[in-house]
Amino acid sequence: MTDLDRSHPAAVNAWMNRLLLALLALIAPALAAGPADGLQPKFTAASKYVSARTVQVWLPPDYATSKRRYPVIYLHDGQNVYDDPSPWSGKSWAVHRALAKLIAEGKVHPAILVAVWNTDNRLGEYMPQAAVPPLGAKSDPASDDLFKKLPVERAKIAGDAYLKFLVDELKPRIDRQYRTLRGPRDTMLMGSSMGGLISAYALVRYPRVFGAAACLSTSWPIGDGFAERWFEAHLPGPSARLYFDYGTGTNDGTIAPFQTRIDAAAGNRGGRWVSRAFRGAEHSERAWAARVDIPLTFLLGR
Repeated sequence: MTDLDRSHPAAVNAWMNRLLLALLALIAPALAAGPADGLQPKFTAASKYVSARTVQVWLPPDYATSKRRYPVIYLHDGQNVYDDPSPWSGKSWAVHRALAKLIAEGKVHPAILVAVWNTDNRLGEYMPQAAVPPLGAKSDPASDDLFKKLPVERAKIAGDAYLKFLVDELKPRIDRQYRTLRGPRDTMLMGSSMGGLISAYALVRYPRVFGAAACLSTSWPIGDGFAERWFEAHLPGPSARLYFDYGTGTNDGTIAPFQTRIDAAAGNRGGRWVSRAFRGAEHSERAWAARVDIPLTFLLGR
C-alpha cells in the first residue's frame, strides 16, 4: 500500500480491518473460554431441614450457545470440587476441568455440576440415618457401643434431613434456574469418603430422583461397619448405576473387605455396577482428583 493509498479513507479502513483481524487471530487462543468460565457465582441455599450452605454451579462449555437440556451431577463436600486452594481441605478435585477435557475429547456427554458445600455437621449430615441401629437394639448387640466409635453425637445424625434438602429444596431450584434433564436417569451424585456413603444411601432412599452415583473411597468401615451391613440388605434396584472405588494406602486400606461383601451381595449387574481398587492410592483429595475422570466417564460416558 502506498502513502497515497493510506490517505484515502476507504483504503485506511480496509487496512485497519485487516490489521485487527490479524491481531485477533494471534490472541484468540488466549481468549478462548476455559473450564473455569463456566463457574457461576456462589449462592447461599437456605433450608428448613438443615443449616444454610454455599452452593456453586458449573455450566458446560456449550451451555450458552445451545438450547439443549443437560444431566446434573450433585457433588458433596463442594468446597473441594473446583479449584485450589479448597477452603476446607486445601486441595481440590478440579472436577470441572476434568469434565471439560472429557467433553472436548468426545468421551462423555456434557453435564451441569452442582457443588454443595458441607457444614460443621458434615459427619451427621452424611450419615445414612436409616442404617444406624437404635441404641440398645436387640438386633445389634454392639449398638450400645456404636456411638463410642463414631465421631458424631446421635442427636446430630441428619442424613435424611440432608437428602430432603437436596430433593425438596435444592434440586427444584436448580431445575427452575437451568436447562436440566430432570428424571432419575440424568440426576446423579458424586462424593468421597462420607460423601460416598451418603451418595449410595440416596439411591436407596430416593430411587425416583437419583439414578446413578459415584462413590469414591466410601466410608464403609465407620463405626462397626453398620452401614455396609444395612446396605447389603437394602441394595438399590437393578436399574440404578453405581461406581465404587478405593485405594490401598492410608485409611483406604481398611475398605476392601467391606466393599468386597457389598459387591458380592449385588451380584452380576454388568456395567451398571463397577467396583475398582487403586493400589497405593491414599484417602485424600489429591488421590481422588487424580482419578476423577474414571467415575465421570462412568456417569456420563457416551
